Amino acid sequence: MAEAVFWGSVLALVHTYLLYPFLLVVFDAFRRARRDFRYLAGEGERRCAPAGDPPRVTLLVSAWNEASVIGRKIENALALDYPPDRLEILVGSDGSDDGTDEIVASFDDPRVRLSSAPRAGKVSVLNRLVPMARGEILVFSDANTHFDPAAIRMLVRHFSDPSVGLVCGRLRLYNPTRAGYEESTYWKYETFLKFMESKWGGVMGANGGIYALRKALWETLPADTVVEDFVVAGQCLLRGWKVIFDPEAVAFEETTEDYARERARRARIAAGNFQALVALRRLISPARPFAAFAFLSHKVLRWFAPFFLLGALLSNLLLAGRSPYDLALLAQLGFYGLALAGRLGWSRGMLGGAASAARYFTEMNWGMLQGFFRWLFGTQKATWDRTARSAPPA
Repeated sequence: MAEAVFWGSVLALVHTYLLYPFLLVVFDAFRRARRDFRYLAGEGERRCAPAGDPPRVTLLVSAWNEASVIGRKIENALALDYPPDRLEILVGSDGSDDGTDEIVASFDDPRVRLSSAPRAGKVSVLNRLVPMARGEILVFSDANTHFDPAAIRMLVRHFSDPSVGLVCGRLRLYNPTRAGYEESTYWKYETFLKFMESKWGGVMGANGGIYALRKALWETLPADTVVEDFVVAGQCLLRGWKVIFDPEAVAFEETTEDYARERARRARIAAGNFQALVALRRLISPARPFAAFAFLSHKVLRWFAPFFLLGALLSNLLLAGRSPYDLALLAQLGFYGLALAGRLGWSRGMLGGAASAARYFTEMNWGMLQGFFRWLFGTQKATWDRTARSAPPA
């Protein structure tokens, strides 16, 4: 039994973190080769459809006590490279009491509209805003996320394809004081997975800071939904629409140095992930082979990774004294030792970088474990506590 738990846990971890991205690359290589052969045989079409008039777009921003950044956010939105007569900015204030509403109302531009209501959570704000939107394409963003000038044009160009339902942009995180911050490598890894999944029209989730959706596809969400960006993307896949990723549609957001707040954010998102697993369980269906494969490989196994890590360690302890389990136990203990060193602030040399990465990995999975129990016992609230980040520099 201990051996079965050990190898099952190890294989699950290897699949979700290593084998899955490798298989995406292999699948894409075969698919491209097949497409090239068909094209040379005269069976393919590679001409792009001519672009029509740009669609009307509504940029929706949910805000709770965002006085420190909301002004810069609106200025950024008004300066976007998109026809002014086809863009509106709709800000939903979730019971803000720090002057956020007054700042939004101070903008003397007909494109900027404010909707205020008592605090009820981000999803309640979005459920309120969407029916008010005049655009046929909805672009969702956060108050502390700034768009590249061309971001909306990059997003909406894909909707000329009638099979595309949602387009996820690329959120680029930065740290004004530390270039090699811990999240960077993992974030690049996740961006790569989105890029590869996009080739199949099956991106697993959107970046809440920048994604676009056909307004006709919005479904009113339960008020207690925590990770609405993932749920909205999953709903599109369930209905047969493509969900794609455009790395040229770029937005910027500052990462945080407040580890306590960041751990709380991870636990909150993790609780929302398990909630979404129940809501989107029909994605695991042979009727949608790629979506089912991606959902299981990229999300479900990843969400249960803390249990696999615990299973691998505890079963390895029971198997100590036998080869090759002694070596495996030494490797596991060494990894957690690095994580502890990173937790204690050790960051010198090459091992310092490894310690930092090990710390990030273990804290991410600890947050996932906390989130599981928050979901299990129903203790995760729908309202959010903003993580203290500043707006990108002008």
